[in-house]
Amino acid sequence: MEHRAPPPPPDDVIVQVNAAAVAAVDERSSTSQIEEVGDDDVKFVVGADGGGGLTRRTFSESYRMRHRNPLEFTSWQVALLGYQSLGVVYGDIGTSPLYTFSSFTLPDPSKDDLLGILSLILWTLTLVSLVKYVFIVLHADDHGEGGTFALYSLLRQHVNFTGKTMPVPVTRLASDANLKFHSKKSSLQPRMLKFLEGSVIAQAVITYLVLIGTCMVMGDGALTPSISVLSAVQGIQSRSSRITQGHVILLCVIILVFLFLYQRYGTNKVSFTFSPIMLVWFVLIASIGLYNMIKYYPPVLKAISPHYIYLFFAKNKTAGWEQLGTVVLCITGAEAMFADLGHFNKKSIQMAYSCLVYPSLILAYAGQAAFLIKNPSKLSTTFYSSIPEPLFWPVFIVATLSAIVASQALISASFSIIKQSIALGCFPRVTMKHTSKKYEGQVYSPEINYFLMIACILITVGFKGGPEIGQAYGVAVIWVMLITTHLITVVMVIIWQTNIALAGSFYVVYTVIEGLFTISLLYKIAQGGWVPFAITAFFLIITLSWTYGRSKKNEYETDNLMDRQEFIRTVTMSNRVPGICIFCTDLMNGIPPIVRHYVQHMGCLRELMVFVTVRYLPVTSVLPEERFLFDRLEPFGVYRCIVQYGYMDNQNMEDDEYVVSIIAALKEIAQNANEVAMMDSALANGSTFVFGRVILKMGVKHNCFKRFIINNLYRFLQKNFRSNLSSLKIAPSKTLQIGIQYEI
Repeated sequence: MEHRAPPPPPDDVIVQVNAAAVAAVDERSSTSQIEEVGDDDVKFVVGADGGGGLTRRTFSESYRMRHRNPLEFTSWQVALLGYQSLGVVYGDIGTSPLYTFSSFTLPDPSKDDLLGILSLILWTLTLVSLVKYVFIVLHADDHGEGGTFALYSLLRQHVNFTGKTMPVPVTRLASDANLKFHSKKSSLQPRMLKFLEGSVIAQAVITYLVLIGTCMVMGDGALTPSISVLSAVQGIQSRSSRITQGHVILLCVIILVFLFLYQRYGTNKVSFTFSPIMLVWFVLIASIGLYNMIKYYPPVLKAISPHYIYLFFAKNKTAGWEQLGTVVLCITGAEAMFADLGHFNKKSIQMAYSCLVYPSLILAYAGQAAFLIKNPSKLSTTFYSSIPEPLFWPVFIVATLSAIVASQALISASFSIIKQSIALGCFPRVTMKHTSKKYEGQVYSPEINYFLMIACILITVGFKGGPEIGQAYGVAVIWVMLITTHLITVVMVIIWQTNIALAGSFYVVYTVIEGLFTISLLYKIAQGGWVPFAITAFFLIITLSWTYGRSKKNEYETDNLMDRQEFIRTVTMSNRVPGICIFCTDLMNGIPPIVRHYVQHMGCLRELMVFVTVRYLPVTSVLPEERFLFDRLEPFGVYRCIVQYGYMDNQNMEDDEYVVSIIAALKEIAQNANEVAMMDSALANGSTFVFGRVILKMGVKHNCFKRFIINNLYRFLQKNFRSNLSSLKIAPSKTLQIGIQYEI
């Protein structure tokens, strides 16, 4: 693992950092706000009345962390990481020989047809998986993390997104740039950067591309288990004429059910067997491929000449064009090399793919093509038909296990994507359980798991194991790759500051290649290609409805904040009782209207009040010593706290830890012994967490479409998904939930 946060430091280290963060606090008490700025430093600004405020530069100066040196690996360590990556990264692309050739539907293919198909496969594997992903895309990591969200996070760290008309919440403080896992902006300002920062439309387009790409990966997660397991067990039909396609589908469904039911126990229970399985798999397919090449057609690798591609299309014309999209199946799982980067490092993934996976796939496909040249009628059952008879059962067992490995990788990736989406505020909360105490990235969501299981079973049974599953799979794969091409081009120009001619050449070449695949697959929409679009639309509707409702809620609260004088008057006129009251709010500035509602019903306030905002940043992780940002408000005993997390972090503090950590840090900004004594007294008298349960109701002044989203879809998501309260480890006896309706 290349970059990881160290274990949480002892309490005295955190206190020292917090002490530095607040050392410059002015001795005057004032109501202040955290200003969201775009260039230099976070400032605390005076209140609305203009009286007695303070301006300081504490956050950005005090949170300037000591940057640790990247981990250095020896050659043997890189090789070991490469071996371990076989079972995590390469299950999907490694099992693609199971179904790629058999998904082609050419009647009576000739030798030139088969050489043309092999040439397409060889060049696609080389240009897309090897050149694009291994040597280019892997370098666009976000402090060791990869995937679509990592690309988006990287762009958010270098481009000042405005937040207007954005489907994903955007909050930005200048101090963010000084976080350990925040990339440093270059002093050079490319034209595209200026354009992107000035264009809310371009920012929205990039964000929507990211959302569509992540939703497409969810479709990939439903299709991979279906096609991988089905292709692996389908070979059993060749053992007996009494074994029908119905029996194969039933066996596939049984394996899928057990696979998804096992998810609750976590991948760490069986992950130690994944790498040996995949190593045996690659050795087997490479050896069998080499054997078939020698036995059936030794000069088969002449297909490396692109002129066979021309001959293929010249002969088959429209039929050949319709088959082009099927070639995409040979690069399924290439995106996983980037998405799973955080588990390993660039060198290990590059070594494993270049030295083992890529040569094994080339030999496997070449061997299958050589076999088909002599046995063209076996096209629909290429993989198992090309296996020497004595090796059938060993290969069948290893193929089935490898298909399970491939399925597990995509299922786990789906859980991680939903977790990241929730962290960035663009998906409603679902249950997230951590299945490993050692690896915090291993999570399990029952709701997502059962959705994927039902989707997999419906796809398997609905298509009856036919080639339509392959068509649907190809559509999901190529759309994610096309989106990655667009995003990586922006990264090239803005972050890497690559020569515009080189970046443009990359964009044109890969947009043309992937665009041709995409257009070819459009013909397959009616034949199964609609499935990933349906799954994408399902998750996209949830995402956009949720983010739209959340934005309207935040707009209402921002417009209806308690002003400074009203809040001071409310606090001074209320009875102050011992203890701590923690108001949980999404707002980083101002006093939320829920406080007004709380006082009306309770008639009293605690002696110490803290407005806590949990803020997820577009960075992989926030170190424990960077976790808290504090400020003192008016009147006495009122504070604001921002708790910061990265999108890969876990909220691992329970209620008592939260309170103790907050009080310990607040003492560092205490002005005198009396204030410290008040804090100790409040801590001894217990704490209460106050949450608002907000119901939105949109009035008739808005159009019916918006009313339907807020009054129906968003409200349905609120009622049926988990609340913010459920994601925190707070005892029910310490929580108070207040219901309030916002008329918008």
